[in-house]
Amino acid sequence: MSIHLLEGEIPSIQRTADYAIVAITKHGVELARKLQNQFSHADLYYMGKFKRGDEEARNIQLFDGSVRLLFPALFPAYKGLVIIISLGAVIRMIAPLLKDKKADPGVVVIDDKGEHVISVLSGHLGGANELTLEVAAAIGARPVITTASDVQKTIAVDLFGRRFGWQWESKSEDKLTPVSAAVVNEEKIAVVQESGERNWWLHPSAMPPYIHVFNGIAEAFLAKPNAALVVTHRILQPDETSILDNGVLYRPKVLVIGMGCNRGTASEEIESVIRETLAQLQFSIHSVKALCTIDLKQDEAGLLEVCQKYGWEMVCYSADQLNEVSIEDPSETVFKYTGAYAVSEPAAKLYSGNKQLIVNKKKSGNVTISVGMIHYQ
Repeated sequence: MSIHLLEGEIPSIQRTADYAIVAITKHGVELARKLQNQFSHADLYYMGKFKRGDEEARNIQLFDGSVRLLFPALFPAYKGLVIIISLGAVIRMIAPLLKDKKADPGVVVIDDKGEHVISVLSGHLGGANELTLEVAAAIGARPVITTASDVQKTIAVDLFGRRFGWQWESKSEDKLTPVSAAVVNEEKIAVVQESGERNWWLHPSAMPPYIHVFNGIAEAFLAKPNAALVVTHRILQPDETSILDNGVLYRPKVLVIGMGCNRGTASEEIESVIRETLAQLQFSIHSVKALCTIDLKQDEAGLLEVCQKYGWEMVCYSADQLNEVSIEDPSETVFKYTGAYAVSEPAAKLYSGNKQLIVNKKKSGNVTISVGMIHYQ
């Protein structure tokens, strides 16, 4: 989508997320694209002259004209804005749009080199302070928050794990507000983490005593929390779902699909095998991080279409790389056609960094699938 900005007109935008990232320079665009990869729930806007060709696939909106004319559309549409423009320029552009701290979105500014992330507007009610911390952690920058005693050193429920690519389940969205209220009011909070990155606590101070971390849901039930943040790749069982009566379910990106397929295999068959396999494992498809295969398949249309549909990274390894991995059932037939003794199994092991897979190798029609998991300490 291309937006033509004209004086006196509020542009039409396509909002698909809660946050927007805006960039207007070459370096800013590079930084913005990197940030969007980690903030999956963010729309990206940058100038049309920096077009790469993949904007439609990545839901990136291009614009031509003064960026100042874009903000009247962005301000009422998003919870937060991440702007890679100089601080002074941003202040001048947003000043005419300000209403009050209850209505204004959180605004965060990043310098063009990505060294500092500054909380500019609506630090508390608008969530800019927490957004600043999350963005800074995602790009390795220094957060700048100028409020003092008011800064709550706790968890921002709607941003939790965002820099790692965690996604909350859509059915949890109506729980974001009550769970956030429980956190802000310092009620008893359970963080149940069965998988995913462990370094999610952003503050230099210790975690407050009202937040308790558990390895499993059964353990959390015994603590009788007022609210829960559940991080897992599993499909919850019927006797576990009540933890979400006042809870939010997050899907960490920990599953790795290793895959081999015959040339020309349709995306529908590939997707069906993946979905069927994950359903049998009782795993969520939203926790898949990457699909891995041999470099001979880097142009395989079916694989590319599935990865594009789900936003997965597609990683291709050479035959030599695959042959360096210890496997259980090497195939001379596979070697004859690919130069590798197996594809799906070693590919999943290489990406996950795990010698043991959840599904070692399963053949289904034109597809061979393996499933691995990334373990974080």
